Amino acid sequence: MRIARFVAQGDPTFGVVELAEDQGPNPETVAVVSGDPLAGPVHYTGERLTLADVRLVAPVIPRSKVIGVGRNYAEHAAEQGAPVPSSPLVFLKPNTSVIGPGEPIVYPAETSNLHYEGELAVVIGRICRRVPPERAAEVVFGYTIANDVTCRDLQAADGQWTRAKGFDSFCPLGPWIATHLGMDEAGRLDLLTSLNDEPVQTANTSEMVHSIPDLIAYVSSFTTLLPGDVILSGTPAGVGPMVAGDRVSVTISGIGTLTNPVVSEEA
Repeated sequence: MRIARFVAQGDPTFGVVELAEDQGPNPETVAVVSGDPLAGPVHYTGERLTLADVRLVAPVIPRSKVIGVGRNYAEHAAEQGAPVPSSPLVFLKPNTSVIGPGEPIVYPAETSNLHYEGELAVVIGRICRRVPPERAAEVVFGYTIANDVTCRDLQAADGQWTRAKGFDSFCPLGPWIATHLGMDEAGRLDLLTSLNDEPVQTANTSEMVHSIPDLIAYVSSFTTLLPGDVILSGTPAGVGPMVAGDRVSVTISGIGTLTNPVVSEEA
């Protein structure tokens, strides 16, 4: 199942997406549901809309936090000239950094070296703490796609990553949440990031240093995870600069494609 959050008229609404590849009776549509599936039970309203007639927004706005993981692919650590951490290297991104598909990544005046980082994102579905790896699947609502936008020069200058990764618009998420993927499937998905339709990152999530169950176990060992919290699982090698006028797309097999334009702050 693909859970989308979209705007047709009025406030954002949740729905279940059916694509042509599903070979179902209602291709390229979204079936509207009542309520928030991350907050409690929902019901189909009977209304169905064409995907082309709605505007997708971020499938989740984390109620408390986005947790990022650094250097979780060995080749990315190597291209950064940094060691692979023996335990997950984590940081926080504010929920105000979250935007949806098609929304612009704003190039702030404070940086001159803005980078894309395509990633698999894990959406938490229940309150949890100290989750053992073997029970990690029980707390996952689903998976989506993320771009962990980073000011590389500010990251180096500050010596920590909050400002470099925390600007508004620095956490695109979407296009929807895939709830049908099992933990094993999520651990072997192909990832492709393209800049203006040119491939720049290619990897498989099986290349992660720390697996999704291990990430959930580690993060939940020091903080309570809430429904809607998002864990970014790290980016592979191939990160690089983007400028105003560029378009970045991150595609993950079994989920879809997240695309965002880059605009100048003055635009």
